[in-house]
Formats: sequence, structure tokens, C-alpha cells
Amino acid sequence: MTIRLAAPLQRDSVVDGYGVRTVIWTQGCSHNCPFCQNPQTHDFDGGKEVELKEIFEELKTLKDQDGITLSGGDPLFQIEPITEIAKYAKHLGLNVWCYTGFTYEKILEFAQDKPIYLEFLKYIDVLVDGKFEIAKKDLTLLFRGSSNQRLIDVPATLKQNKVIIIPESDGIIDNFKNKNKLYI
Repeated sequence: MTIRLAAPLQRDSVVDGYGVRTVIWTQGCSHNCPFCQNPQTHDFDGGKEVELKEIFEELKTLKDQDGITLSGGDPLFQIEPITEIAKYAKHLGLNVWCYTGFTYEKILEFAQDKPIYLEFLKYIDVLVDGKFEIAKKDLTLLFRGSSNQRLIDVPATLKQNKVIIIPESDGIIDNFKNKNKLYI
């Protein structure tokens, strides 16, 4: 199986989720958010096709990384390979964050026709959902660009069957450290 990537894996990111992370930049997005920070990732024919086994081999070599972040483009446009990557990362003991322009509720709608979307969510620790909206841009927010985007605790959300937002007011880092080892 292959996946289309916009760039090589980026190690040591500190802005794409909690801790030190490796980012997987997927290629392809049709959200067309005005002022998107990654417009070069929109073309579905751009980037480079990569075998998943190559990504798995690189993930096995990661050192001093708290987890991986799936970004792009929009990873959910390549749901089958991205699910396999998230699953493999969890197998390695890494936590997994995902950025998507789709809302959590829309992903659940997709899952009604394609159960792989629900399977994908089972391997995600934090979902940053929603399109970037320039009118709601807020540089004070942690790990996201506009106030409509949410930091969703996916394991808790799946367990409680309602969206559980990770509260900034409680201190996001304390939340990660104290709540669940999946995040650190």
C-alpha cells in the first residue's frame, strides 16, 4: 500500500502537538481554506507516492519523539493508508495526533458508509478538527490557528460517546501529563 506525501517525515516538531513530534505531511486537500498555511499540499497529484513499509521503517528509528502528527493536506483524504500508519505508530508506543478540516461529527457520518473512519479514530489520541477560518484566527490558541478548531480527546470521546474537548484553562500540559500516558 502507498500514500502520497507532501514532504519527507519531519522530526523534532514542537508546534504540531504536545511534546517533540514527527510530522507526516499528507498530500491532497479540497477544503481550500483561505490563507491556508500549506497550500502546496492541496494538489492530489502533487507530492510523492511512498510505500507504507518505508514509513514504518522510519518510524521504527525514531528516538526522543513523543509521538507522530498526521497533517497535510488533509490526512483523511487517504483514510486507508493513514489508518495503517496510525495503527503502526500505536504499536510502537507512540501517541498520535491528527489535524483535519473535517469535524469529528462529519467523520462519524463518513463512518456510517465506510467503517474504516471509525477504526481510524480508535488509533488517534488527539484530533484537531475543523477548517482554518481566517475570521477566527487566534494566535494565542495552543496547537491550532482558529477558534472554531477543537482539541478533541478521542479516546475519552469514543468512550463517553460525546465530544470531549481538552481544556486549555486547566493547563493543557498538566492535562496530558496527569490524565493519560497516551499523550506523553
